Amino acid sequence: MSKSCLVSGGAGFIGSHLCEDLIKKGYQVIVIDNFSSGLKSNVEKLMENSRFTLVNTDLTQKLPEVVKDAEIDYIFHLASPASPSKKSPISYLNHPLETMDVNSIGTRRLLRLARKKKAKFLLASTSEVYGDPKQHPQSEDYWGYVNPVGIRACYDEAKRFAETLTMVYHHRFEVDTRIVRIFNTYGPKMNPQDGRAIVNFCIQAIKNEPMTVYGKGKQTRSFCYVSDLVNGLKRAMFENDTNGEIINLGNPTEITILDLANKIKRAIKSKSKLIYSDLPADDPVKRKPDINKAKKLLKWQPKIKMSQGLDKTIAYFRKVIEDED
Repeated sequence: MSKSCLVSGGAGFIGSHLCEDLIKKGYQVIVIDNFSSGLKSNVEKLMENSRFTLVNTDLTQKLPEVVKDAEIDYIFHLASPASPSKKSPISYLNHPLETMDVNSIGTRRLLRLARKKKAKFLLASTSEVYGDPKQHPQSEDYWGYVNPVGIRACYDEAKRFAETLTMVYHHRFEVDTRIVRIFNTYGPKMNPQDGRAIVNFCIQAIKNEPMTVYGKGKQTRSFCYVSDLVNGLKRAMFENDTNGEIINLGNPTEITILDLANKIKRAIKSKSKLIYSDLPADDPVKRKPDINKAKKLLKWQPKIKMSQGLDKTIAYFRKVIEDED
């Protein structure tokens, strides 16, 4: 019988790509999602596969019997709002308590399940645990510089707490765990309401609307294409010697937000003009992963160039806009 994976947040952007890959590799896949930020359309094709099960439930509630009774070998915990945009209806800023609950109550619920099933557990954490970093690039041994009472704290501190929970279960109960800190990721299936830079720039440029750059656009980010990220998640889970490890996954190629906007504008041949708005509170000035540990431990590094990734992402959003019309 094939091995079974539980993926929380499996209808989300990254989760749905992970599920597609796991199904292709022959795994049984159970998805838990309440569609607060994920889209059912992301997994509709998978629902035709007998090895795929979709469970519409909230992780902060009791797990349904179909999950409790299932054979589960691996748990990928990806469930959480992730957008920092106040203008987005799916942003953690607009759902602060739900964000804190899924990363605390939800994480503990899945860690208990992992302990009971003797399953391997992966927490999808975030580069946001580094806050507005004073170390650049950020390595896994950096403790971060986070405002615990700031507007973004509901997400930053919730993820930091989820990491603590994971390590407590690892040390106290010997649960086989690994924590992956995910840096900015992009690609097809991003929610059009996400509100993050690449989503906004693509949609605005395709529609020839003004492209909104926050601050002066000098803040930097590092963008990893989703297929590279999924490959890293699988290696973190399935490779040997990852039990108890904390691993950065992201693309170390750094780019300013202003350069990103211009790159997308040129790729689309858009007539959009750039406009500037106030920088959001606690927005990190720099963000770049040190991936030396992933290179050594997982033999992993990104392969997709940004020009390739943007072409695929732009094509996806063109179709989304066409379907809306």
